[in-house]
Amino acid sequence: MPKYEVESDTSEKYEIDHMEDLGCHEVLASEQEGLKRDLRLRHMVMIAISGTIGTGLFLTSGSTIATAGPGGAYSTLLVHCPLAVLAYITIGLWLVFVCQAIGEIATLLPLPGAFNAWGGRVFDEALSFQMTWMYFINWALTIPAELSASAVIVGFWLPEDSKFPAWVVPLIIIMVMVIINLVGVKAYGELEYWFSILKVVTIIMFIICGILVDAGVIGGVKYGMSAWHIPGAPFKNGFIGFLTTLVTVGYAYGGTEMTGVTAAESRNPHKHVPKAVNTVMLRIAFFYIISIFLLGSIVHNDDPSLLNANSSAAKAPFTIVFAKAGISAAANYMNAVVFTSVFSAINSDFYVTTRMLLSLSRNGWAHKSIGYTNSRGVPLVALAIVTACSCLSLITIFVGSGVVFQWFVSLIGSVLFQSWILILLLHFRFRYCWRKQGRPVQDLPYVSWGYPYGNILGAVIGVCCIVATCYLSVINPPRNPGSDATPEELRKFKSDRNDYAQGLLGAWFPWVMSTILFFSYKYVRKTKLVKAEEADFDTGRFIPSESDKEDLKPHGTVWKRFLQSMI
Repeated sequence: MPKYEVESDTSEKYEIDHMEDLGCHEVLASEQEGLKRDLRLRHMVMIAISGTIGTGLFLTSGSTIATAGPGGAYSTLLVHCPLAVLAYITIGLWLVFVCQAIGEIATLLPLPGAFNAWGGRVFDEALSFQMTWMYFINWALTIPAELSASAVIVGFWLPEDSKFPAWVVPLIIIMVMVIINLVGVKAYGELEYWFSILKVVTIIMFIICGILVDAGVIGGVKYGMSAWHIPGAPFKNGFIGFLTTLVTVGYAYGGTEMTGVTAAESRNPHKHVPKAVNTVMLRIAFFYIISIFLLGSIVHNDDPSLLNANSSAAKAPFTIVFAKAGISAAANYMNAVVFTSVFSAINSDFYVTTRMLLSLSRNGWAHKSIGYTNSRGVPLVALAIVTACSCLSLITIFVGSGVVFQWFVSLIGSVLFQSWILILLLHFRFRYCWRKQGRPVQDLPYVSWGYPYGNILGAVIGVCCIVATCYLSVINPPRNPGSDATPEELRKFKSDRNDYAQGLLGAWFPWVMSTILFFSYKYVRKTKLVKAEEADFDTGRFIPSESDKEDLKPHGTVWKRFLQSMI
């Protein structure tokens, strides 16, 4: 039987037999040491929900409607147009299969690096190095993006001529985040649990109220489907307008894959991870599709409240709906919920980013001191670095919070696209290695449904989205109007030039950076492709205790079990 070695922080080596001989003893990978398994099922499910509901749904949906119209942001099926594939449904379908892939492997190997660590197990260590650094960069940029969004949202309560400094809001949130993260993962999970409940309840309330507002029961104006018939609707800017929204929608869905990261600190990954990933389709269908349909029906794509003059986010469209209905109290409440959602998202961002740094350090890809954790399982040095990265949001002092937010969205959406397509490819490789070692699929604690056809469909969607993003970044470069240009033409040229640079950076940066990371590591470390027969599926594998196995068995009445399967 094969044997494996695990090296701890104290350099003590342990030799173990194959996992069938381990009983209930879990063999930790080095990056798992020092962490606390303090996340319960309710935390995992709500963290999965919270990862999806944030600034992407509450704020960037406005720019999506403004760019592509309600049809581009929702569904062509409603207007019988079979040629266009809709942004939220398209990316959502891709993510369903990404999360299934994550669920299958993370249930077996709940590592802090999650899918970023799998490359070194089944493909090449250089891929894990590249993916972990890119995922860290993604979240290191997401934090200042969310912080910039917080300043945009607070602007709803400020008069137009307000001199209130936008950077004060991010600074206060940063200080609060440091305190929360110092307490430990249990505090993080508990906070996310209650924030998620607030967001879910609010969206349900919005859907009910949105239907009433659209029907004219509230506000006295019957909107119906009128927003779908104004100039530019339902597909504003045509197919190109739809393609332009893809990165923004990708940013909106960012965080859905977070379940794989939290698995490392789940009390029972065999039960909690599948529960969390199986809620993805329900969340996408209910929270996103229905909400975007109502927003696109009530808020016109040319509404000046959606975008500022510089085409950056102005107000949360959820708030605009209640403001249009004349319900100022509800509009203020909704804006407050949007703000708490951003706060919650930043809390999650801090958690994931510190865990990525922890994984980098424990694997020898960053300085060893970054991997230090205190008695509460808090990676203190990593937290300090993440806090420093979050201060990028203070750029809002110079260029405005909306502009900063849009630049970060372009970068983050493209990095997420790369991560999602690589997750599907790694899942193909994982299954191949598993089969080559003579292990039956039935031995996996969770089997993703739809494999391999779902993975193939997801990969095709992903490749098309990535190609479309790169294509859009190079077409229509801005043209200098010349020395005799009017001030208005010069302003438009500068705006177009900035947009072009933003598109180029967003589309190409992830691939250029990834190529450099992958091949530089491969050259320095001389890494080779992992042979399928030698892929390590045992180190870091979660071995359930007898109580864990008992917890996996169905409990309660059939009706209760049905309800539990739906959350």
